[in-house]
Amino acid sequence: MQTGDHHRMIFRNFPLGPRGHIAWSLAALFAIVLLPAACTQASHGISSHDVAFDNIHYRVVSIDTAKADLSLHWRAPATGKPFASIHALQQWGAARGRQLLFAANAGIYDAQGEPLGLYVESGKALKPLNTAHGNPASGNFSLLPNGVFAIDANGHASVQTTADFAAAHAQPRWATQSGPMLVIDGKINPNFDVGSDSTKWRSGVCAPKPDEVVFAVTTAPVNFHEFARLFRDKLGCRNALFLDGTLSQIYVDGDYYGAPAFMVKPYAGMFAVFATADRD
Repeated sequence: MQTGDHHRMIFRNFPLGPRGHIAWSLAALFAIVLLPAACTQASHGISSHDVAFDNIHYRVVSIDTAKADLSLHWRAPATGKPFASIHALQQWGAARGRQLLFAANAGIYDAQGEPLGLYVESGKALKPLNTAHGNPASGNFSLLPNGVFAIDANGHASVQTTADFAAAHAQPRWATQSGPMLVIDGKINPNFDVGSDSTKWRSGVCAPKPDEVVFAVTTAPVNFHEFARLFRDKLGCRNALFLDGTLSQIYVDGDYYGAPAFMVKPYAGMFAVFATADRD
């Protein structure tokens, strides 16, 4: 679909003034500005929408891995310095003629700002699989079972428990380990309390199909059980992985969704989809 065609469709729907001229409105001007961005997202296999479930709103982003090159980024290749923020990753891409279409934090990290579990970029494991059984009091990563999100060399995505991933001896192109698992084989993690008063902004990911990845971030605090139900009962995910809470955000359509800006802290790994500028 060409941008010019969209513009002509909008013009036909504009109200006409007394002499037949288009009666411009601020809303119409915004529509013209936003349409090219929307077309860019769709053409690169990204769909973003608001989902209401149990009176809570979520930002849900679906990515078609056959069209979108979903990747992971932690440190700038030239300097080894962590990107630490979505904005820094965006600037890095722009300097190389690449437009950032989507980004999200990619899992839990330690006090040194390094991924707490397996982390793979371009087939290289920068952090090994973490199979330690920690104390749940030490953080969400130790709320077992935790799990791994991975994309293989064919662009096929999956979410598995850490034990299942280890048993498969997979060689992913991209992978991040986080925890806890939200949904396991169609069942909500049994460690979650439906009435828990521990509510936070939260983000998570699943892969309903090998070529589809679905991210979700809350727009208000929820507990683990509520968040897991979103993935199982609304998004149709048999396996889903918690990424992080409190500081989680998703960048898509030129906007940020999730935790308030003042709560965001430096990230370790980040998911991203870039578009090459000359394709748009």
